[in-house]
Amino acid sequence: MFDFELELKNLPEEPGVYIMHDSDDNIIYVGKAKILKNRVRQYFQKNANHTPKVLAMVSNVAYFEYIVTDSETEALALECNLIKKHRPKYNILLKDDKHYPYIKVTINEPYPRVLKVRKLQKDGAKYYGPYVSGITLKNTLELVQKLFKPPLCRRKFPEDIRKGRPCLNYHINNCFAPCTGRVTKEEYRQVFFDICRFLDGNHKELIADLTEQMTAASKDMLYEKAADLRDKIRAIREIEEHQKIINTEKQDDKDVIALAREEGIAFCEVFFIRNGKVIGRESYKIDNTQYCANEEILTDFVKQFYRGSEYIPGEILTEYEIDDREAITEWLRGRKKKKVIISNPKRGEKLKLVEMVKKNADIALGNYKIKVMKEREKNTLLDAMQQLMGLEKRPNRIEAYDISNIQGEDNVGAMAVFENGKKAKRKYRRFKIKSFEGADDYASMREVIYRRFRHALEEEDEIRQGKLLRRDAKFLPLPDLILLDGGKGHLNVISELLEMIETDIPVFGMVKDDRHRTRGLISKNGEIEISPTSPVFKLVTLIQDEVHNAAITYHRQLHGKIESELDKISGIGEKRRKALLTTFKTIDKIKEAGVDELANVKGMDIKSAQSVYDYFRRDE
Repeated sequence: MFDFELELKNLPEEPGVYIMHDSDDNIIYVGKAKILKNRVRQYFQKNANHTPKVLAMVSNVAYFEYIVTDSETEALALECNLIKKHRPKYNILLKDDKHYPYIKVTINEPYPRVLKVRKLQKDGAKYYGPYVSGITLKNTLELVQKLFKPPLCRRKFPEDIRKGRPCLNYHINNCFAPCTGRVTKEEYRQVFFDICRFLDGNHKELIADLTEQMTAASKDMLYEKAADLRDKIRAIREIEEHQKIINTEKQDDKDVIALAREEGIAFCEVFFIRNGKVIGRESYKIDNTQYCANEEILTDFVKQFYRGSEYIPGEILTEYEIDDREAITEWLRGRKKKKVIISNPKRGEKLKLVEMVKKNADIALGNYKIKVMKEREKNTLLDAMQQLMGLEKRPNRIEAYDISNIQGEDNVGAMAVFENGKKAKRKYRRFKIKSFEGADDYASMREVIYRRFRHALEEEDEIRQGKLLRRDAKFLPLPDLILLDGGKGHLNVISELLEMIETDIPVFGMVKDDRHRTRGLISKNGEIEISPTSPVFKLVTLIQDEVHNAAITYHRQLHGKIESELDKISGIGEKRRKALLTTFKTIDKIKEAGVDELANVKGMDIKSAQSVYDYFRRDE
């Protein structure tokens, strides 16, 4: 039995980390203290003015342990590591732990390169970022390529100079082709110095140099080079106009952090400013904050955010004064190996920056609330669907099936998937009917659904054997509801199949009216009446239209491939192609036909028939 009184008396008057456990040995809270004895004892004082959160945590503490450190800064670093490792229930947790990408220019090498990397290293190269948006990074790299045309190939310089011909990028004016040997080492390096100046934001200096080069090229009548330099200058000026400039006294690196909160949810918004320009931003959702002060939320956020961050700016601006500012500043300074300032501005340009970020945090919270409301609406819709159809559980995953063919040709099936009332297009599946030819929608539907469940069983076996990860499965999980684009006949056939394979999943048909529009649903017990103005009716209509379009699209693609295959044959035009398909119905039968059979088709002759016959036997 843990003796609280004795353990509290024995606590040392030194800095360290304390760890609270519940009766199941789970770590439920981790904290750091300048003086362990004072801080831990506060939790267990009866007259302490604790928040409901702290009271709930203390009531669940079965025992605690502690780790003594040499300094408060050391305790802070250890606290962050333990929170990340154990994710205690009563700590404020930052869910996103991202390693943002950087652009690396290996200016430390004789022949530099431009790379995308995830980690900063002290290797003499120049790093730009972090880029919180993959699109921003992609666009920046594309701009660098467009403006400066650095090599994209894997050739190594100077070893590969004059070895082989230049690649396609040179011929489409997307590389300055040092492999040709027409570029000196100094000229090569100058291109990468210009890239660095561009990424640094030193546009005025870069434009001045490029203008000087353009004038010199024009005087030497190198008009193509002068035009290229002119286009570079124009593009850089356009980029400069679109970039957000922050008007602060020093154009240095800083992060600006603000908070928006409501009930038990908070959003921390971070703007990343590099060389006086906003290069990106990120929102972080934090749960279980209802009993936390704003200062506490921001303090925990700063500790967790910079614990996993590759880059720490020289200045961090926060909307509220954070706790333990001196200890956190010292900790960050130790990680950065340079001076770090954390401040809560009260006036001037920096306060305007914080207010701008605060507006964006409010927007992030507002967007989240709208998203939650939409999810609730979808859940309400699925609840109504469950009740209307008499289902045992809410149909969170709905699979719909349809068949498409033209006069029995090129039979195909499609499976559309809706999850939580939304299209899940990546999970759609398509099937080419293999077991027979001709028009038989019932047999086609039976084959499609049989194959779908057979694939699911095969994937379950592979998962059990360790050959497949469940997240990589293409036919799992199984649906909560199956909808067929068809009536009573389709329903009977598929119901029998599901009974045969011992699968207890509710199945309904989606019936249409005389105008081929959605009329409602049909079950074994008859048609289910649905009001045309109800949300359930609109969802069923959407599902039926979606699976129908998926089947039709696949059929057209498949039929188009067959037609394009015939178009490759010499002497076969549109009329002969149509005549062959009308006569033989399928491409397989055309392949099997003899020369005489092909020649008997309307519009064909011996020469064209021989061409078709030879084309399909060219590999032989």
